[in-house]
Amino acid sequence: MVEAMAFDGEYEPSTWDWVAEQVAEYEASGGTRANTLRETGIPIIIFTTVGRKSGKVRKVPLMRVEHEGQYALVASKGGAPEHPGWFYNLEANPTIMMQDGPEPYETAVRLIDGDEYDLWWERAVSVFAPYAEYKVKAGDRKIPVFLTAEQ
Repeated sequence: MVEAMAFDGEYEPSTWDWVAEQVAEYEASGGTRANTLRETGIPIIIFTTVGRKSGKVRKVPLMRVEHEGQYALVASKGGAPEHPGWFYNLEANPTIMMQDGPEPYETAVRLIDGDEYDLWWERAVSVFAPYAEYKVKAGDRKIPVFLTAEQ
């Protein structure tokens, strides 16, 4: 398990400018600005992980799929045929910092499957309808979903 201080390592922002800018603005404002997916009005969360190869701190904005204090992290990558890089970071080390509002907190995630997956997938699609399209586009790749520990 990663200790909290591991998240104090060197931060490497996303190579996508709009993602890096959103993370910076979200964190600087305590989650009061840049807290939706661009102009959609759909809320996002930010999670922090450590790169399994680089050891660098990575911050990822994702759609806010929350139910009773738990969050689903949907590794859709827009329906691409491969998983996003952060999937492998979570697989290697499931300890993350989660931020939904002003204060981040440490939690663990686990990959879900079966009925639990089906339930959370439905919740994810109800928040962000394009996930249904991504599932079709992904073809044979089952889009992974991680679930945070109960708070």
